[in-house]
Amino acid sequence: MEFPQQLLPFDEHNEALQSNVHPARWNNPKPAARYNLVVVGGGTAGLVAAAGAAGLGAKVALIERDLLGGDCLNVGCVPSKSLIASAREIAVLRGLANHHSDVQRAFTDFPAIMERMRRLRAKLSSHDSAQRFQGLGVDVFLGSASFLDGGAIGVGGERLAYRKAVVVTGARASVPEISGLAESGFLTNESLFSLTELPPRLVVMGGGPIGCEMAQCFGRFGSQVTMIETGSRLLANDEPDAAAIVQKSLEKDGVRVYVNSKVIRVERSIGSKSVIVMSNEVEHAIECDQILVCIGRTPNVDGLGLDTAGIEFDPRRGIVVDDYLRTTNRNVYAAGDVCSTYKFTHAADFMARLVIQNALFMGRARVSRLLIPWCTYTSPEVAHVGLTTKQLAAQGIDFAEYRQPFSAVDRAVLAGTEDGFVSVFCRRGSDRILGATVVAEHAGEMIGELTMAIKHRIGLKQIASVIHPYPTCAEAIRKLGDQYNRQRLTPFVKSLVSKWLSWNR
Repeated sequence: MEFPQQLLPFDEHNEALQSNVHPARWNNPKPAARYNLVVVGGGTAGLVAAAGAAGLGAKVALIERDLLGGDCLNVGCVPSKSLIASAREIAVLRGLANHHSDVQRAFTDFPAIMERMRRLRAKLSSHDSAQRFQGLGVDVFLGSASFLDGGAIGVGGERLAYRKAVVVTGARASVPEISGLAESGFLTNESLFSLTELPPRLVVMGGGPIGCEMAQCFGRFGSQVTMIETGSRLLANDEPDAAAIVQKSLEKDGVRVYVNSKVIRVERSIGSKSVIVMSNEVEHAIECDQILVCIGRTPNVDGLGLDTAGIEFDPRRGIVVDDYLRTTNRNVYAAGDVCSTYKFTHAADFMARLVIQNALFMGRARVSRLLIPWCTYTSPEVAHVGLTTKQLAAQGIDFAEYRQPFSAVDRAVLAGTEDGFVSVFCRRGSDRILGATVVAEHAGEMIGELTMAIKHRIGLKQIASVIHPYPTCAEAIRKLGDQYNRQRLTPFVKSLVSKWLSWNR
């Protein structure tokens, strides 16, 4: 049996994690004669597909070569949000220290923060454990999978024949080819959470969601953070004004942000690294202790024998699927990061549900009909659902924007979190919502209401009639409905109302 990626430091928490998601003494079961579904990959999509199919009575095999739970549990959502929670508490304490002389300035105990993360991660890992899925009736195989032909997969010297299979092997951090980077050493999300000492100086390459979240975290922890982004702004997939608020917040937390900049090489000296950056046609060096690479994700397609099974793929874009998530082998499906541009845990979850319908029950559920929101967990958070202004313009849709700044929402003002807004885009002349953005401390908790509105065609008129508790930040969404109703009150309508009221005095 192959040993999983090294878990450092190997303390009691990581030992508990390993015992759940890759037990050292795990014995693979004897394969069934044929499986209804073989799931290749034990991340979010794989676990959802395996549990869902087994719960419906299917004979299911689940194969994982590394750690069950995938990136989300081990090196993604779970550990990163633990660090974000700690960083937010530190920011609150530092804010109190600025307003109250009797409150000491926050002290960052980085080893304790990381120990807390490992403890919580281990606690949550029982949900993704090999033992749990075995108890659900899933045959769990630990080892590397490879297609033997169009109807069977090999793992650990065994042949697993299948009626249908799904490849859900996820993605890994992309690493650029930059002179001196490999020799100097660097971190990705796959190694960041093994740190036990806070790097005094950190360079973050990439201004996407992961880069922004971790840059702000480590800035709040006390690192001197420099972020380098090749594009003209951070968070390229979000609205420009939302990204500008995030950049301002990062800079407030001490992060130096360079946009329109490119790393051209990395040099190493005794006890330090130099990142050589080209910015505004000027070359300069940034000294640092660690480099965190966050420039995107590369699908895990190597070593799977996809060609053997007649499955078309691209090394950079992943497995080719149709709108039903079928590959070019009609008996094999794919879901999640290995085939989708939406590399989110919740997207992988719902794609896996779609696969169960289509693979086992001849369903015709389309991935293009999924409405997928997203959120970047900076302070403030940025959440979006539906079409962006760029997409609306590209499709030639005439739209109107309704915006509510949090500076005019009482709860946000009282909490000191008025930097942000809620914005919706509606087809002009209609209250039907086509897209929405929320920039707020808890935008991820608020975007669900707008996602439901778009999904079920609930317009701003109906939202205006829904009573929201006062004072809450979510009241901003109801205020958007009020805005829509006020703009319907044209001069002609006002004159009719005025006459009616004068007749009824």
